[in-house]
Amino acid sequence: MALGTKLKWVVAFAALGLAATPAIAQQQTKCTDDRQCFTGACVDGVCKATDAKLDVITPAKLSTQEQVAYGELLMQRIEGVAASIGKQLRVTREGRDVVKSLCLNDKLNQVDVAKRTAKDRQAALKAAAQAALDTVNALRAAQSKEVATHEFTILLTIQRRVEQLASEGNSCVGQEDAFLGVSKVVETRDNNLAPPSRETEFPPTDPTLITEVPKCTSCVR
Repeated sequence: MALGTKLKWVVAFAALGLAATPAIAQQQTKCTDDRQCFTGACVDGVCKATDAKLDVITPAKLSTQEQVAYGELLMQRIEGVAASIGKQLRVTREGRDVVKSLCLNDKLNQVDVAKRTAKDRQAALKAAAQAALDTVNALRAAQSKEVATHEFTILLTIQRRVEQLASEGNSCVGQEDAFLGVSKVVETRDNNLAPPSRETEFPPTDPTLITEVPKCTSCVR
């Protein structure tokens, strides 16, 4: 193959790579109605991710671009939970509530670990989605899409676990009221009831009964 031909192929592939790099952010599913979008809503003729449908999405039905878009929303939710629990923890520490502080601190540590893992999965998702766009090989593109779906599924699972930790964090704040509550005794009387019976009272003492032990006359010497 001539050198000039090789250079043409190099330039062509380079141009293809440059064009595909921003494609992940540019390519969107076109639509005319919300029903044409597996998730999200039809906005200005394209399907866009919406927070309202995060709990009912099916990863396999999403395009790689939609998975990346929803991945951003999932990370926003995770970071929001971390910030919320962190704020609650600061308040309980200022109030010197040891029990609630320990409980919230445990939840925050778990959320922080989940957040770091989620960031790694999000990066892998973006890389796989970009690889699916960059390659001209159909088989490699399909494999990259499978990887993207796998990473997105894990990211979605992490986000749902974080939502559970958020609920547990709320329980930390209200756990004392939930278990102990506030006790109050109220006495009521029914005037229509019969007077109490005296059958259980002890009878008066019979004066004829011997209450002292007799002395032993044979014991005297």
